[in-house]
Amino acid sequence: MISEGKAGTGAGQIRPAARLRPRALGALIIPAILMVSAACGEKNTYMPPPPPKVTVNQPVKQPVTNYLEFTGNTQAINTVQLKARVEGYLEQVYFKDGDRVKKGQLLFLIQPNTYEAKLKQAEAEILSQKAKLFHAQTEYARFTKLVTQKAAAQTDVDNWLYQRDAAQAAVMSAEAQRDLARLNLSYTKVTSPFDGRIGRRLKDPGNLVGAGEATLLADVDQIAPLHVYFTINERDLLDITRETKESVDAVIRKDIPLYLNLANEEGYPHQGSLDFASISLNATTGTLTLRGVFPNPQGMMLPGLFARLRVPVTHDKSALLVPTVAIGFDQLGPYLLLVDDKNVVQRRGVKLGAEVKDLTVITEGLKEQEWAITNGLLLAIPGKQVTPVKTSASNSEQPPAPAPGGQLKKAAP
Repeated sequence: MISEGKAGTGAGQIRPAARLRPRALGALIIPAILMVSAACGEKNTYMPPPPPKVTVNQPVKQPVTNYLEFTGNTQAINTVQLKARVEGYLEQVYFKDGDRVKKGQLLFLIQPNTYEAKLKQAEAEILSQKAKLFHAQTEYARFTKLVTQKAAAQTDVDNWLYQRDAAQAAVMSAEAQRDLARLNLSYTKVTSPFDGRIGRRLKDPGNLVGAGEATLLADVDQIAPLHVYFTINERDLLDITRETKESVDAVIRKDIPLYLNLANEEGYPHQGSLDFASISLNATTGTLTLRGVFPNPQGMMLPGLFARLRVPVTHDKSALLVPTVAIGFDQLGPYLLLVDDKNVVQRRGVKLGAEVKDLTVITEGLKEQEWAITNGLLLAIPGKQVTPVKTSASNSEQPPAPAPGGQLKKAAP
């Protein structure tokens, strides 16, 4: 009985749980069915995304200088080859290879004692000829008196007259020989003709130089100031003369400023002037050679450097500029993406002008009151709406002063 009681008690605990399970499941299933029914009763609707945000800005109105751009090379304003003008042994060299030298500085000394002796010999010859001249003048004067007294023949007078004139000529010849000897002596000292920089010596001390030829000793370049040569093509040249209504030589005389940039420099820090134009164009290349001169007081620029130059041509007092990043290019050419009064994107073909830092001049295709997209270009599609975020012109980068900014076109090298 005790075992039956336990069995009955166990069965009594299990059976009520089995009877409650369907009720619990029903309680869970009914709300789920109600939720599904309610969801099936609602309609799905598409909510389009808002138009993309883009940054727009009106063009900046700013004076700009248009210029031509060239490439050229630097050259020394003067180059001299120092040569031995007299024969002799090279005694001394008074510089180190590559030194900067001053005008009149002694650079080489050629054996001078030979020419010092020749100078003394020439001076002695002058004294000898002057003595002969004095004797001839004295005799001529004496025989002239004797002829008047009929104590001498006229032939004697004529002879001393000849001796006097010959002695005068001999004195002049001796003086010329003295001058030549003094000049040759001066040639034994080779000096610098100007301030500049000397190359390496080509002859060492102890060598015989000037023996039958003018021996090259060294080269000297004057690099302060410095010349820069470049070329302009025929079309650009005709454009300039048409705009200025002046000839090329008249334009050159105006002292047109030039701005120079080297390979490792930003901007155009060196300012010079245009000082020469060739008298004719090269028939093969159709270009005219021009030359500028630039100060180079520290000698930082050397001959033979590649240089970029800007030449101001015209001044535009009311140019419209937009950030260069806003300009796109396709097969039709450069264009801008503009936003109209309905916030719709439009593609507008434009013509480009000067470039000033991060801004570019728009010569045609843009008005001052229009808004150009400057940021978010990938989100802007022509014909689609956008959400423009307008920025004022004062927040944009302003271009620099009119000169030397701007680029009209690049000239052919």
